[in-house]
Amino acid sequence: MDLKLGDTAPDFTAMTTEGEIHFHEWLGDSWGMLFSHPADYTPVCTTELGRTAQLKDEFAKRNVKVLAVSVDPLDSHRGWIKDINETQHTTVDFPLIADADRKIANLYGMIHPNASDNMTVRSVFIISPDKKIKLTLTYPASTGRNFTELLRVIDSLQLTAKYSVATPADWKEGEDVVIAPAIPDEEIPSRFPKGHKVIKPYLRTTPQPNR
Repeated sequence: MDLKLGDTAPDFTAMTTEGEIHFHEWLGDSWGMLFSHPADYTPVCTTELGRTAQLKDEFAKRNVKVLAVSVDPLDSHRGWIKDINETQHTTVDFPLIADADRKIANLYGMIHPNASDNMTVRSVFIISPDKKIKLTLTYPASTGRNFTELLRVIDSLQLTAKYSVATPADWKEGEDVVIAPAIPDEEIPSRFPKGHKVIKPYLRTTPQPNR
C-alpha cells in the first residue's frame, strides 16, 4: 500500500510481546510511532530497540506510544529482547509485533522488493491521535535511525498542530519558529504576543508560542 501523509493509518489486530492489540484502540488519544525491523537478532536493530527503551520517559512526556514490528515470530522476539536488555543495558517494555505472515508489513508498504523480497526495510510512521499519518521515513538496512531527530520531529508536529507556525531548518525545542504565511501581518500581534521579527515579507519569526 502506498501510504501518504494525511492518510488514515490502517487499523489492524496483531499478537505482540505484550499480548494482542487492536491498533487504533491501543493508540487511544495518544500519538504513535510504528517502526519496522528487517529481522530479529540483527545488530543495528538491537541498538535501535535498546535506544527506544532508554528513551521511554521522553516518549511518555510527549504522549507517544511506541510499537515495533518484525516478520519473526513471538518466541524469537522474546529471545531477542533478552539480548537487547543485556547488551543495551535497558528494559524493552513496549510491544513488538510478530508479523510472520507479513500482513502488517504489506499493509504499511514496509517491504521494498528492490531491497528485499521478504524482509521489511527500516520504516517509521508517526501517527497523530486522530490516526492520521504525519511522518514517514525509510532507512536502508545499513543505517541506524536517529532517535534524537525522531523526537525533534515529534516536537515540531505537536507544536505545529496547535499553532499556525512552522519550524525552520535544524529547529530544536525552545527556538524561534516561523509564522505561517497565511497569517496576515495585522493579526500577528494578537496571535503571537511574545513579539515577532520580519526578515522578509514571507519570512516572519516569533518565539515558540508554548514556551
